[in-house]
Amino acid sequence: MKHLLKLQDLTQKEILELLNMADQLKFEKKNGIAHHHLTGKTLGMIFQKSSTRTRVSFEVGMYELGGCAMFLSSHDLQIGRGEPVQDTARVLSRFLDGIMIRTFAQKEVEDLAKYGSIPVINGLTDYAHPCQVLADLMTIREIKHSFAGRKLCFVGDGNNMANSLIVGGIKMGMEVSVACPEGYLPDQELCHWAKENGTFTCTPDVLAAAEGADVLYTDVWASMGQEDEAAGRRQVFEGVYQINDRVMAAAKPDAMVLHCLPAHREEEITAKVFEAHAGEIFEEAENRLHAQKAVLVKLLKDS
Repeated sequence: MKHLLKLQDLTQKEILELLNMADQLKFEKKNGIAHHHLTGKTLGMIFQKSSTRTRVSFEVGMYELGGCAMFLSSHDLQIGRGEPVQDTARVLSRFLDGIMIRTFAQKEVEDLAKYGSIPVINGLTDYAHPCQVLADLMTIREIKHSFAGRKLCFVGDGNNMANSLIVGGIKMGMEVSVACPEGYLPDQELCHWAKENGTFTCTPDVLAAAEGADVLYTDVWASMGQEDEAAGRRQVFEGVYQINDRVMAAAKPDAMVLHCLPAHREEEITAKVFEAHAGEIFEEAENRLHAQKAVLVKLLKDS
């Protein structure tokens, strides 16, 4: 494992190693045990999309690991003024020990890794959100204790979250179902891969997708960069693609609910369901810190 660009690049064994390390780092933090694995290491964080959880969790994570993190806004970098990604990658590789980037195009992340000589971490693209799904898997295992025999259901837009959840769920041996309206489906190559490598369904029928689910997951209807589509998307999703009492009733009685946040209550999830499962959702948010620290240690410790 040289980079974290997308979950497709990782084996089940590599994902499990990251989850086990995340559990250990979380235990150490909770018990006041220092773990300065990255003393003297510096992470550059390039942001072309705004962030709450990604920025704070990576900055705190590097601090707790004994290193430091630098916030690099695209507005302040030459990459924002037309410098080719390959040049930015080669320059930053001379200064930093690793790069985390939160951007739009997956190709930009891939190019940073291709032309740079240091580890690159995908903090989010329009295609994938691997860091979030590692935290999601960590949370599922904490609460459900295993992946085998579990069903994960995603309801909503077939976006980067859906793409990465499909991969993460299938790789860990879960059944995965996705409920999306026509025209808003996940990446079709990923859907084909999922059907060939596990138990996977994609349907417009939310209740059918949620039937017997152990884990229900949703995300906003319009992601960053899609603000001008929000009104049109609302017409498509409203009243149907929402985790509510009817959807909860279709799932298992002890089903857990996850949301990558921020949440728009009464849109993709009702306030009632959100608050009933807030403990799980905010544990999931906290686990971003621990899962990303595991990724940082794995990639930067010996780099």
